[in-house]
Amino acid sequence: MRVMVLVKATEDSEKGYRRSPETDAMMDAMGRFNDALRDAGILIMADGLTPSSAGARVAFDGADRRVIDGPFPEPLQLVAGFWIWEVKDMEEAIAWVKRCPNPMPGPSEIEIRPFHDLD
Repeated sequence: MRVMVLVKATEDSEKGYRRSPETDAMMDAMGRFNDALRDAGILIMADGLTPSSAGARVAFDGADRRVIDGPFPEPLQLVAGFWIWEVKDMEEAIAWVKRCPNPMPGPSEIEIRPFHDLD
C-alpha cells in the first residue's frame, strides 16, 4: 500500500529554513531516518516545501478561477514536507512514523494518508 506521510507546518517552518546548530542536527537526524527508510525499501520519494509565502492557491467556482497568493493562515493546517512510502499496511506506516525524529523544533505533527487503491 502506498501512503503519503505529511509533515505539518508550524509557525517556525512558515518563517523559512534558518541554519543553526539545532536545525543542522535535525537535518542530520532526518537524513539518517531517510537512509533507514531507503534501506528498508519503503521510501519512494521525500522532500521539504518552502513556506506558503512562496506559494499560491487557485480557487474554483464553476468556470471562474481566482488566484490567492501566499502566505496562508493557520500554519498547522499547512504541509511543510512529505514522503511517499510503500508499506504493507497502516500499522507499518505508523510504526515508521513513531521512529521518525521530531521534524520541527518544538511540538509537531505528522499525518499519514493512504493513496486510493484503484484495483
